Amino acid sequence: MDHIDKKILKELQQNSKLTTKALSLELGLSATAVYERIKRLERSGVILKYVALLDPEKVGLDFRVFCQVKLNQHVQSQIGSFEKEVGRLEEVVSCYHLGGEYDYLLEICVRDMAAYREFMVAKLTRSPQIGSTHSAFVIKSVKQTHKLPL
Repeated sequence: MDHIDKKILKELQQNSKLTTKALSLELGLSATAVYERIKRLERSGVILKYVALLDPEKVGLDFRVFCQVKLNQHVQSQIGSFEKEVGRLEEVVSCYHLGGEYDYLLEICVRDMAAYREFMVAKLTRSPQIGSTHSAFVIKSVKQTHKLPL
């Protein structure tokens, strides 16, 4: 990956709907050259997919919670089982396996506190692998980005 690829990636992180023609004008390359570079970045897995970023408030899911989870045991079968279960929960928008006091950090988006309680009681804490949880509620999002600093 060279500096031109990085420029393409920076532009696409800002606006993935840019056409190859628009990118070619920005970079001073032919549209074909830009197209081939993008296809190579997709094939190699650098570009994973293209998505639309939604405004959580406008879709009624602006109650954001970070939930730390401790597992009962740290054996491969329990870790795998927990990760599969969490992967199926649509309210969980991100999940990180951590080192430290807690094993996982979940980012959860729901409608409100009542919906969060329902999620915890009916879905998350039904998992037999969970030993304990600790929740922190977002008051204000100061910075949230998906752009990597290339």
